[in-house]
Amino acid sequence: MTTNGREDETRMRLIEAAGEIFSCKGFQAATVREITKLAQANLAAIHYHFGSKDRLYLAVLEHAHAAANRKYPPDMGLADGAPAEVRLYAYVRALLLRLADKGRHAWLFRLMAREMAEPSPSLAAVVERCLAPANAVLRGIVAELLGPAAEPLIVARCAQSIVGQCRHFSLDRPVLTRLYPDCDPGQGGVEAVALHVTRFSLAALGGPGAWEFTPPMLEPIPGDAS
Repeated sequence: MTTNGREDETRMRLIEAAGEIFSCKGFQAATVREITKLAQANLAAIHYHFGSKDRLYLAVLEHAHAAANRKYPPDMGLADGAPAEVRLYAYVRALLLRLADKGRHAWLFRLMAREMAEPSPSLAAVVERCLAPANAVLRGIVAELLGPAAEPLIVARCAQSIVGQCRHFSLDRPVLTRLYPDCDPGQGGVEAVALHVTRFSLAALGGPGAWEFTPPMLEPIPGDAS
């Protein structure tokens, strides 16, 4: 293995180890020593590869978000020019799949929950680099569905409501199954929940025939958890 190859491998071990520890302990409580120990790297490795603990934290989030978006992209492989209703369904399905993913970066949403509850010094950069691009896609879809007269505040709130539904169905599942013991909210899997959230949102946005919306057949994506 070349020197660059070994350095890339060490960098990736640090990112993976830091993701696990940051998600369990939070940015403030996590230490450089325990991250490098888990990564089987020396204490100077974080400074060498990232410059600081803050930059490592941001690199962890950027890496995990990029991997999640490659696996389940917001457009789910739709062709250009797809109707806004279909693009909304694809976006919702992709978000639900990312939230449900138990793969290599399953710690991502634990870490993001911590970031929301205990913002780190990197919050502004996290929002700009990791969250804003996908949010712009959703706001564009919502704005198209509402029409050109829609106020920006209404567009923003509707986009937030759509994301809120996805997070509620996915992250609050242990509570929901107890609140509705005879009616499992996750029945039918990701496809059924994505269809419900899409229809509900289309109805709220004033779309005619929202409850008759039928999703298209999307191209399967490797690792699809639906």
